[in-house]
Amino acid sequence: MKRIIASTAVAFAVLTMAACSSDYVMQTKHGEMIVTKGKPETDKSTGLVTYKDAGGNVHEVNRDQIQSIIEK
Repeated sequence: MKRIIASTAVAFAVLTMAACSSDYVMQTKHGEMIVTKGKPETDKSTGLVTYKDAGGNVHEVNRDQIQSIIEK
């Protein structure tokens, strides 16, 4: 019985956290619109913006190529 309650609690927590993740749209200087899953992160030492696409694949773009990042 305790296992069922614990499993249910963990599943609820995971679903709740997944619902909090917002999508963002990055616009490049060339006019391309990139939709990300979650907030993109900028590495200040390398100047790269790391993001996940809709499929969960990780990509990096040079910060100099990004014009704006807005929450969808």
